[in-house]
Amino acid sequence: MEVGVLCLSAFFKISSFLLCRRKNRPWGRCMGSECGPGGSQSRAVWCAHSEGWTTLHTNCLQSERPSNQQSCFRVCDWHKELYDWQLGAWNQCVPVSMRSAGVPRPAVCTRGEEGIQTREVGCVHKADGVPAEDAICEYFEPKPRLEQACLIPCPRDCVVSEFSPWTSCSKSCGMGLQNRLRSVVAPPLFGGSACPNLTEFHTCQPGPCEGEESLHSLRVGPWGPCTAPAPIRQTRETREGRVPKAERKAKRERQARPDRQARPDRQARQDRQAKRRKNKEKKELKENKGERLKDRVREKGKVRDPETRELIKKKRTRNRQNRQGLKSWDLQVGYQTREVTCVHRSGSTAALSLCKQQTLPVTYQACVISKDCEVTDWSDWSACSKECYDLNGRKGQRTRTRQVRQFHVGGGAECPELEESEPCSPQGEGIPPCVVYNWKSTEWSDCRVDVLLSQQDRRRSNQTGLCGGGVQTREVYCVQAPTETSSNLSSLKSKDASRPVNGDLCLGVPPNTTQLCHIPCPVECEVSSWSAWGPCTFENCQDQSTKKGFKLRKRNIINEPTGGTGNCPHLTEAIPCEEPSCYDWLVVKLEECVPDNDKVCGPGTQNPQVQCVNSDGEYVDRQLCRDAILPMPSLCEVPCPKDCVLSPWTSWSLCSNTCSGKNTEGKQTRSRSILAYNAGEGGGQCPNSSALQEVRGCNDHPCTVYHWQTGPWGQCIEDTSVPSANSSLGRAGAGVASNEAFCSVGMQTRKVICVRVNVGQVPPKKCPESLRPDTVRPCLLPCKRDCIVTPYSDWTPCPTACHTAYLGGTIKKKQSRKRIIIQLPANGGQDCPEVLFQEKECDAASVCPGYRWKTHKWRRCQLVPWSVRQDSPGAQETCGPGLQARAVSCKKVDGGASDVAACLKFAGPMPQLTQSCQLPCQDDCQLTSWSKFSSCAADCVGVRSRKRMLVGKSKKREQCKNTQIYPLSETQYCPCNKYNAQPVGNWSDCILPEGGRVEGLLGMKVQGDIKECGQGYRYQAMVCYDQDNRLVETSRCNSHGYIEEACIIPCPSDCKLSEWSNWSRCSKSCGSGVKVRSKWLREKPYNGGRPCPKLDHVNQAQVYEVVPCLSDCSQYVWVAEPWSVWKVSNVDLKENCGEGVQTRKIRCMQNTVDGPSDPVEDYLCDPEEMPLGARESKLPCPEDCVLMDWIPWSRCSLPCNMNSTRQRAASPIRQPGDDGKQCPSTTERETCILNTNCYHYSYNITDWSTCQLSDRAVCGVGFKTRMLDCVRSDGKSVDLKFCEELGLEKKWQMNASCVVECPVNCQLSDWSSWSECSHTCGLAGKLWRRRNVIQASQGDGRPCSSQLEQWKPCPVKPCYSWRYSAWSPCKSEGAQCGDGLRFRNISCFVSDGSGRDLGSMVDEELCGDLEQTVDGDKQIILEESCTVPCPGECYLTDWTVWSLCQLSCISGDDLGFGSVQVRSRAVLAQEPENLLQCPEQEWEARPCTDGQCYEYKWMTGPWKGSSRQVWCQRSDGLNVTGGCPLTSEPVSDRSCDPACDKPRSYCTEAGVCGCKEGYTEVMTSDGVLDQCTVIPVLEIPTAGDSKADVKTIRALNPTQPTINLPGRSGRTWFLQPFGPDGKLKTWVYGVAAGAFVLLVFIVSMTYLAW
Repeated sequence: MEVGVLCLSAFFKISSFLLCRRKNRPWGRCMGSECGPGGSQSRAVWCAHSEGWTTLHTNCLQSERPSNQQSCFRVCDWHKELYDWQLGAWNQCVPVSMRSAGVPRPAVCTRGEEGIQTREVGCVHKADGVPAEDAICEYFEPKPRLEQACLIPCPRDCVVSEFSPWTSCSKSCGMGLQNRLRSVVAPPLFGGSACPNLTEFHTCQPGPCEGEESLHSLRVGPWGPCTAPAPIRQTRETREGRVPKAERKAKRERQARPDRQARPDRQARQDRQAKRRKNKEKKELKENKGERLKDRVREKGKVRDPETRELIKKKRTRNRQNRQGLKSWDLQVGYQTREVTCVHRSGSTAALSLCKQQTLPVTYQACVISKDCEVTDWSDWSACSKECYDLNGRKGQRTRTRQVRQFHVGGGAECPELEESEPCSPQGEGIPPCVVYNWKSTEWSDCRVDVLLSQQDRRRSNQTGLCGGGVQTREVYCVQAPTETSSNLSSLKSKDASRPVNGDLCLGVPPNTTQLCHIPCPVECEVSSWSAWGPCTFENCQDQSTKKGFKLRKRNIINEPTGGTGNCPHLTEAIPCEEPSCYDWLVVKLEECVPDNDKVCGPGTQNPQVQCVNSDGEYVDRQLCRDAILPMPSLCEVPCPKDCVLSPWTSWSLCSNTCSGKNTEGKQTRSRSILAYNAGEGGGQCPNSSALQEVRGCNDHPCTVYHWQTGPWGQCIEDTSVPSANSSLGRAGAGVASNEAFCSVGMQTRKVICVRVNVGQVPPKKCPESLRPDTVRPCLLPCKRDCIVTPYSDWTPCPTACHTAYLGGTIKKKQSRKRIIIQLPANGGQDCPEVLFQEKECDAASVCPGYRWKTHKWRRCQLVPWSVRQDSPGAQETCGPGLQARAVSCKKVDGGASDVAACLKFAGPMPQLTQSCQLPCQDDCQLTSWSKFSSCAADCVGVRSRKRMLVGKSKKREQCKNTQIYPLSETQYCPCNKYNAQPVGNWSDCILPEGGRVEGLLGMKVQGDIKECGQGYRYQAMVCYDQDNRLVETSRCNSHGYIEEACIIPCPSDCKLSEWSNWSRCSKSCGSGVKVRSKWLREKPYNGGRPCPKLDHVNQAQVYEVVPCLSDCSQYVWVAEPWSVWKVSNVDLKENCGEGVQTRKIRCMQNTVDGPSDPVEDYLCDPEEMPLGARESKLPCPEDCVLMDWIPWSRCSLPCNMNSTRQRAASPIRQPGDDGKQCPSTTERETCILNTNCYHYSYNITDWSTCQLSDRAVCGVGFKTRMLDCVRSDGKSVDLKFCEELGLEKKWQMNASCVVECPVNCQLSDWSSWSECSHTCGLAGKLWRRRNVIQASQGDGRPCSSQLEQWKPCPVKPCYSWRYSAWSPCKSEGAQCGDGLRFRNISCFVSDGSGRDLGSMVDEELCGDLEQTVDGDKQIILEESCTVPCPGECYLTDWTVWSLCQLSCISGDDLGFGSVQVRSRAVLAQEPENLLQCPEQEWEARPCTDGQCYEYKWMTGPWKGSSRQVWCQRSDGLNVTGGCPLTSEPVSDRSCDPACDKPRSYCTEAGVCGCKEGYTEVMTSDGVLDQCTVIPVLEIPTAGDSKADVKTIRALNPTQPTINLPGRSGRTWFLQPFGPDGKLKTWVYGVAAGAFVLLVFIVSMTYLAW
């Protein structure tokens, strides 16, 4: 903040002063020792130049220096409780344009105008509202905003409907008025224009009046208040004539009519006096007779028994209670009067004598004096309905009542509520807690895998052995919580097991009823390959008494199976043999050949090196082989210089067969080759080629292989020799699950037989007895487990009698109870009971307590007091209109008396207590009411009649016997009832028949058990009409109310894939690779079947599974045959020596345990390791040194470097002769080079495989694997032995568990029971049933059905209702105008309940069971006061009905200003002279809900000449005035200016003159039509005529003059193809057709010419 203080300074002593100002910083923090107003704050103040730089204080005026310190209010945290912001109300929204001068106001309002509204915000003291500094509140909270944006809606003009047709003329003769009216549809809003006049008048004159036009009318006023009559004594005095005769005579003269009426009045008065005397005599006679009757009663009372007297007493008491005046209502009949005046047509009052009328209207009537309802004080509150303390906070109810002292009568205030209730909780000490209910569940059912199988899964046919992920269920029920809860199983076994109760008593979410589970998959036994056959050995080397021997081969268990090794195949096979031995000598190697006789060369011997081994090939002590034959030294030969040189023998090949038989014999071969030839005759000769190979027999034992075969272990049978134990024996045993308790020890046996391979069972002696498996083993028996069920639940409550009566009482209700299995039996325990559900019929219920009104007889008719009506002309003392009352009492349905308050609560409104009555005068005809019509013998046959009779003296009067005026009987034809039935409404959903569900175990809702498809039925309602097209009961048409039709719910079809293909071969023959298998899509899912798994994104048709694989690098080996004989290509001087070539065959063969077997493709073997198939070398000459083949290179030392070398050696076989070549170096060395002859090795880990499951599993826990690969430094995979030899660390886990998501199908609950009908009557009634999702689908499970609810139609029932008839015309009885009454009736109507059917009136008997209500209103009003306008009077019409509820919106968007509806009253006038006296028209609006958006748009009619009709229409089709924007109103008049007066011209839509059909326009240069001329065929230009230019009315701007082009003077005609309406003229189509025909002709001729 800166405070500018101007100053004059002489800082520079030059010719001018500098402008300076003082600056100051914001105030600092308020400081002080105490909280409150005692603080102080400071700020810095300095002098600054106007340009901004600081200067000395002396340059600024010291008198204007601002203060640098001030007192302040020090705010502390506790002030937050004392001060707060006070927010004022938002002010009126002000347009932005009014606040900002530069913002223009929009010319056209569309959605509204943007505005701003402000409010006052200040910091105040909370306690007293005293304003405080804003800084105090800002310390805790920022100051709220002072203004906000708002929207000022666009003004909405008043919208009115179209005018009604003109009314008839207000007069039948003379000058009158006609009116036409309209109503307000939408009120003016937001400053819109006011409503226009709702009435239009114009004069009418049907014709001249024949006589004098009546100018006066008799008008009656409203009835006055109801007045109590004078005391009876005064009335009697009046009757006895104590009123002076002069006064009565004066009154009669004032009200007297002409003399012709006076004489009948005097005669009537005399008749009345005579009648009174006669009645007095009768009364005295009756009193005397009554005294005598009382005496007789007293005499009889003395002899009556006590019971009779008691009955009489009760009857008198009941009559006294029913007597009017003794109950809670007090009816007092009074009277009311009204004024009769004569009014002139202008509205002024005139003398009665001017109104020409024979009799004046009655000016009095009887009435009931109004009294308000009076009630007693409230009673005390009743006890709380809840007598315990609810831990969940639920409360009870308590009520209090009050009684009626005085019911409202005569229009008094109605009674208030007589009962009220409120929630409550019990008060006081020692209140026990309420019973608590908890959810409880049964045991989980067995895990089921079969429900997860897809439709195509082959395992569905054989479900044994399924494992992996599954689903298990349980049942959940509600029980009363015990005082001491226990979760162990012993509590379930107790007799006090929880009893199931209604599930509504349990709060909270019930536990899950479904969960995923897992069945461990059995591990299959995995064994190694067979070893080679061992030597012939004794069965038992400890006992060699028998000479029986066996050759054995064995295999080992690689993977232990589930349940022990007993499930593995046999591990040893035996072959009988002769001459067995347990130990033998093994030749390890042969020593060097030593020539005989110490010679240098020639024949010699090789001594073998031997080792003693047992039958398993293990080295043992040499002493054990003392009985074995020691191998002899073998003969050999060291070649001399001139001898032939042969290579050493190769090793014996593997035996060609594992055994020998008739057609098979085992063979082994070995070979050698010639390294150098002999020197002529002097040396040893080379053998022939056959001597270079040797063959020997092997595996000469027969092919009879035996082994022990074991059967499965049998059932565990209790061993009685071992004492039983409790569960502490353990929880595991052979072949038994590990989660069970065991109670005793048993034994298991199995069958063991000797089997000859490919033959079958043989005697046991054929197999080695020492290898015989065990046949018996001990086992643990699990404990028995009995079935446990809950006690039966309580019986379900029976419906009350009220419900039964409501439903018709014909259906016998049933009640049921159930019990639930909470533990299934196992291990031979007690079975579950068969009956879990019981049902029985309900007992007959008592009559339901109901109440009804009982009306008593109407009392005598009470007339207006004679003192009031005696002065009326023609009044008679004992006849005329009056009022009568009756008593009303409350009764129970069974007949007992009850308090009136019960009927007010349960029996509807109180019946009418009073009614108008008429005491007939002497000359009146009295008749009884009509009887009911007689019954008809049959429909459409005969007649029926009803009657009435004359009563009393009317039987003797002749005028009453006139049946034309007073008919005594009526006859009508019997009704002809014909009925026809027809379907109505849509077909229902397809509904499967009941019983399609397969119950699961324990009644649990097991997934997949509910039948979801197949044949069902759909229904359509039938409706029955009578001959008058009125709805009747369907039974009249002999219909049960439905049409039934079979339908099909398509079954879901799951995604169908092919079976897995076979695994492909490993992608690498050495090291780690991958192998693949796949499934192909066969059929896509439909009808809600299981979706397909994620398919290959390339072709969308294949599912792949890829796993790593590790190929043994030695599974394919190169096998080389012996070298061929040397082929010498370059002969030396000596014979058989020189350069030559040797070849041999190299084949890739599959390596097995028994050695290379079958040849395979060469690409499977490592090409780097392929031996040479040919070699070129120099064949040594005789006497030359001969070396053996080089041994393999030694390995380079690691790590590889250039300083290390490797070597190989070759030893001499033949020493050189005297003339021969000496032996070359017998060793070779080479440098070790990385990735050439020296390699580093490392492990490589592959990726994880997909999760692998057992073949018997669908999902759940599986395993994933990965492989170790030994990789050479050049990237090549090699055998693992290279890495293993180096002792490299294996730090990776090769196997890991994994989970495959289970394809859980959606599980739905059972269908609920069918609901009550949605409508009690009519055509639209529906029954609904619903189901819920218990388990949502998971993984690739079947998705939930979208149909979670179903409906079917209810039987159609007619809708009976009470309806009012239309109001009768308002009638002022006895007068032409004024206050009167209008009436209406209430009748029984039948309809179809759709709302579109107006209904038809039927007999009231059909509505007899309905309470008399109209549109829910129980107050039936059949008459109401009204006003009949006097001739010439101007008045308002009745209110129109409320308009439709309309929203304030633009283009369908609600602007947020709510909805409104309106009604209006228009003015009706009858005399042109009285128009100035008419009242103002009225309208009123009210807010409403569920408003609709309506749009208004201009509508236009077709042009008729130069005009058309234009009107505004609402979007619902209603034509209105207002609502449409005036700026966009279409043109309704298109008159041409100047007028189109040229021949054959007319005014076009564009407002310019055009020519009729067949003529074209000739326009002047200024665009005005000059003439209409016939359309020419050719264009004919002429010159010299400058009068006009031919223009077209289709020009862009025809009204503007056109500038003539140079050189185009004169008149020219052009063909005009377009007419005035913008369409092509007819001749254009003709010309086009001719041109097309001509073109076709030319093309045809050209084609023919070619």
